Amino acid sequence: MTRRAGRWAAALGVLVVLMLLSVALGAVRLSPADTVRALLGRGDPTVITIVRVLRMPRMALAVLLGAGLGISGASLQGVMRNPLAEPYLLGVSGGAAVGAVIAVSLGAAAGLVPIAAFLGAIAAVSVAFLVAQAAPGRGDSRVLLMAGVIVGAFANAAIMLLLANADADTVRGALWWMMGSVGDAAWGQVGWLALYVGVGGGLLVAWAREIDILALGEDAAAGLGLDADRAARRVYLVASLVAAATVAAAGLVGFVGLVVPHIARRMGAGGHRAVILGSAVIGAALVVAADLIARVALPPAELPLGAVTAIIGVPFFLVQLRRLR
Repeated sequence: MTRRAGRWAAALGVLVVLMLLSVALGAVRLSPADTVRALLGRGDPTVITIVRVLRMPRMALAVLLGAGLGISGASLQGVMRNPLAEPYLLGVSGGAAVGAVIAVSLGAAAGLVPIAAFLGAIAAVSVAFLVAQAAPGRGDSRVLLMAGVIVGAFANAAIMLLLANADADTVRGALWWMMGSVGDAAWGQVGWLALYVGVGGGLLVAWAREIDILALGEDAAAGLGLDADRAARRVYLVASLVAAATVAAAGLVGFVGLVVPHIARRMGAGGHRAVILGSAVIGAALVVAADLIARVALPPAELPLGAVTAIIGVPFFLVQLRRLR
């Protein structure tokens, strides 16, 4: 086994251990033996309910959330040729949150919330592109990054306006979206997010060769016979769809898409197919670990998942920004 293969085997092992800890730890701590028996449907019925009904969906949703954000961030960084690109900073997550909050405020059915989040994400991406195209240096991906930050700030302001005269239930629901949480996970929720992440991630992996070419620059892509604009637009669209689905499922969880592609590259991932797949594994492990910290740090209260990932991601962003300079 090569050193790189050993690293990825270790990463998968860490993910499996974190998944088991996520099922075993919480307000009620379970022994490894009780956890295994409950997973097999044996033992105390109360323990089986805790494991299978409460903790297993939560763990599965955290895995899918981290994988989706990692896939989206890796794809956006590649196609934009910018190590600071990720759904949260590009305004995609903020736009998705606005769409989701509008749907919740209007009392929309649960199945329509992901669609509203997706439409909000697409609107945010479109506005960011328009702002970047109107600004000097339109070919510079850093201009688009700054435009995304502006759109994200506008999205936060829009949410505040929506909440100004809202009832208490709507305010509580909106705060849940803004803080991020997998605490209310259910198997139905896990199922549709798995569909979004599976299909979207599969497409991005299939287009990884095109992302490799786009990362060389538009002139190089044109010289290799690739329609750069068309390829970039569909990568943006699918990455936005995956990010929007994660927001619809668990609210705003920022900086995961920024951090994990860099870790994947440092672990030896070369081409974007390897980076995307590696980011899915590392992102899943990071979000499961963050959710575990959120649950056990200050029991019996829970910390917001988005706050835990931001504590990890903000210093990393500052380090990357300094390197970019």
